Amino acid sequence: MPNNNLEGKNVVIIGGTAGIGLAAAKMASELGANVWAAGRSEGHIATAKEVSGGSFEVRQADTHDAEALDAIFKEVGQIHHLVSAAVGGERTLLPFLQQTQEQFQAAYDKLWGYCNVVRVGAPYLEDDGAITLVSGSPARKLAVGQSPLSCVGASVENLVRCLALELAPIRVNVVSPGTIDTAMFDHFGEEKQERLNAMTASHLIKRAGTSEEVASGILFVMQNEFATGTTVDVDGGRLLS
Repeated sequence: MPNNNLEGKNVVIIGGTAGIGLAAAKMASELGANVWAAGRSEGHIATAKEVSGGSFEVRQADTHDAEALDAIFKEVGQIHHLVSAAVGGERTLLPFLQQTQEQFQAAYDKLWGYCNVVRVGAPYLEDDGAITLVSGSPARKLAVGQSPLSCVGASVENLVRCLALELAPIRVNVVSPGTIDTAMFDHFGEEKQERLNAMTASHLIKRAGTSEEVASGILFVMQNEFATGTTVDVDGGRLLS
């Protein structure tokens, strides 16, 4: 386990007001980092402020809003760690030929949002700073009806490798979650747990992961100063199932 090197460091987490991002913000703050968590939903922002209790800053920003992002980065000044865990993009879960071109393209809003975060944020990063993005197991675990998720996730992971080459010595990594119990599945209502159990029945670890478990992966690549251009899978063995 790497030593805690987050004490006093400035950490910005876009998509940090809910789920995985919020868990990462809380963990980094508990390790002594100065944390700014940003999100677009007023409801999530209110919840994040309750979770923070003043221990970290909470701001409103969308990954596609360069002006709002820049305002946060200017407020922070020098950034040591820039994380984007925003979900972004519409998810159309249909076979490719049953999707419209517009539906397929909409999924790429996640990638364009990440690109915007990096373009706007990179000038504020310290030379020994780090960028961490979040993809998802569909990038390399293919399934019928998930072509947009797979293509976008693979694009994010390749973007990270390209950025690691171009931005060195700034480190750039990506964390790839599997099936995680977040608000993303709340639309299942009372069937949520049953659906999650069915979705993970073939996985090596037969349950959905937690936001905290994925956040631990994010904290790992943030703290490990020898990791760059890599993908860390936190998926309960989904890729092997």
